[in-house]
Amino acid sequence: MKHGCQSQRLSTLVLPFVALLVGAGCSNKAAVGGGSEGRPPAPVVVASVEQRDVPVQISAIGNVEAYQTVQIRSQVNGQIQKIFFKEGEDVRGGQLLFQLDKRPFQADLDRAIGQMRHDQAQAENSRIQAERYSGLEKEGIVSHEQAGQMIAQAKADASAVDADKAVIEAARVQLQYTDIVAPIDARAGTLMINRGNLVKANDTPYLVQLNQITPIYVTFFVPESNLDRVRQLFSAGQLKVLAHPKGQPDPPDEGWLTFIDNGVDTTTGMFKLKATFPNKDRRLWPGQFVDVALELSTRKNALVVPTKAIQTGQQGEYVYVVRGDNTAESRPVKTAGVYQNLTVISDGLNAGERVVVNGQLRVAPNAKVIVQGAARGGQTDSVAAGRSDGGGP
Repeated sequence: MKHGCQSQRLSTLVLPFVALLVGAGCSNKAAVGGGSEGRPPAPVVVASVEQRDVPVQISAIGNVEAYQTVQIRSQVNGQIQKIFFKEGEDVRGGQLLFQLDKRPFQADLDRAIGQMRHDQAQAENSRIQAERYSGLEKEGIVSHEQAGQMIAQAKADASAVDADKAVIEAARVQLQYTDIVAPIDARAGTLMINRGNLVKANDTPYLVQLNQITPIYVTFFVPESNLDRVRQLFSAGQLKVLAHPKGQPDPPDEGWLTFIDNGVDTTTGMFKLKATFPNKDRRLWPGQFVDVALELSTRKNALVVPTKAIQTGQQGEYVYVVRGDNTAESRPVKTAGVYQNLTVISDGLNAGERVVVNGQLRVAPNAKVIVQGAARGGQTDSVAAGRSDGGGP
């Protein structure tokens, strides 16, 4: 009787404990089961996979260089009397820029002219004497030696006149150098020496630097892995180059590749290219850095998506594709180049599919999403593709 009471009391204590364990297990199971089913749909913005012709480009950073640069220096010693231009203005080839004090050079010229006239008179007298002595020699009045001396003196005096003419020409050139003119059409830079200063021939610093900016050069470097391809296309015809100044919303300037360097830099593995731009609107300025794209060819009917859609994981690049039932599929893709806001897809997507371009952090594979908006695949009509390593499809 006593043993039965103890068993009944133990059962009374165990049953509530078992019920508590069963309840806790059901509660945890419900929590686990509702983790994915209870996740709210992620809000996303999508864009359609578009198909279009895409130029294949090599992208690089370029530096703008003046088409021609001339450092103006004086070719004679003198004092600057006049300056005929202002800093930063355009000058024309042949335009007078500086004028030095002409008086010392004019005096040298006048002195040389006076010396020549004196020597001309002397030479004329010697010529007459030589002719007279030649006649006297024939008559036997003077010796052959005397006549020869007069003829030799006449030739020496005539040579002195020729030397005087050379001195006069040199003095005229020196006088002309006092007018310093622009050799090319260009834009003047900072004035280094002001009026009243003494200058020396070919001295440093220069007087002013002139930069020709229409047309203008853009130089850039490309990996040597592209050398053969660029050389072949360059020899076959013109290659277009696009230059876009940093921070400017306007379309890029168009130019043409005009120079391939004759060697590869052994320290960097890059080779130098140079393109010429008309630069009529003067958007490009010497010393400026620009984004450069060298167009090699055009890929027909390429698939493109906004670059924001491309994600990178442990297995490589992938995108979230929104299926018809508004669930997100994580799909690996292969890319074939990027430019600005677009990426070319070589494998993994089909035209017309929708990819997530905004909101990927809240998306889970095969989970529901809510499409809150759609973005266009590209913002510009001109699309280009290129990789920093120069590879193309």
